[in-house]
Parts: sequence; structure tokens; C-alpha cells
Amino acid sequence: MRQIKNSLSTSLNISWGLGMKNIMRYKGYLARISYDETDGVFVGDVLGLSEEISFHGASVDELRGDFEFAIDHYISVCREAGINPQKQAGGRILLRLAPETHVEAIIAAQAEGLSLNDWLVRAVEQAAPKNATRRR
Repeated sequence: MRQIKNSLSTSLNISWGLGMKNIMRYKGYLARISYDETDGVFVGDVLGLSEEISFHGASVDELRGDFEFAIDHYISVCREAGINPQKQAGGRILLRLAPETHVEAIIAAQAEGLSLNDWLVRAVEQAAPKNATRRR
């Protein structure tokens, strides 16, 4: 299994470390990769879409090809239906906090001379694993 992971890491530019997900990228879309020991194949699930898009492959090359086909097909189907393909995130979120936490965050932001938004953006950027999710 170590040899398979090393091959995957090199070919897909993914990290297998603690807290990181096995990620593959194509045209701005991300997919989480896992290994199905029962069937002996790698399985990918596209992240961040309302539709479920899955793909698989017995080798890294087969997995990559199936991923690219799945994304290209998704984009084509959207185009034919006259709808914009969904991207993974638009950069805006609604955050619900306990009132006490909200006040503590405001105070922390003000203490650092930041707006609450800038403070929250920095906190999320520090907490999110950049190598796993940044579009390239």
C-alpha cells in the first residue's frame, strides 16, 4: 500500500499527511481520492457540488482519465441544458455563532485592529489546509 500511495502522491501532487485529504484537481474542481480494497480500485468523489460525481480507476492514469472525463461530461451536460456549471465556492458564507462567541470574536478582531470579516478570513485561512484545497 505504501508503494501505491507514493505513486499516487507523485502523480497527483497530493499529500497523505495527518489532517490532509487525498485531493486531485482538474479545471478548478477538486476530488477526494480513496482506495477501495474490496474492489482493488481507487475511487474519487468530486467535492463541493450539489450533484454527486464519482469516478474510479485501477491505476493512477485510469483514475485521472476518468476524473477528467467526468468533469468534462458534467460541463458538457450543463452547457447543453443551458445552465452554468456549478463551481465549488463563491467566496461568501453565512456563519452562525453563539452570541457570546460573536462578541468574543468582535473584541479579538478590534484588539488586533481588524474588521471582524478580515479577522475571520485570517482564522479560516490559518485553519484550512492550503495545499489540499487551493485551486492552481
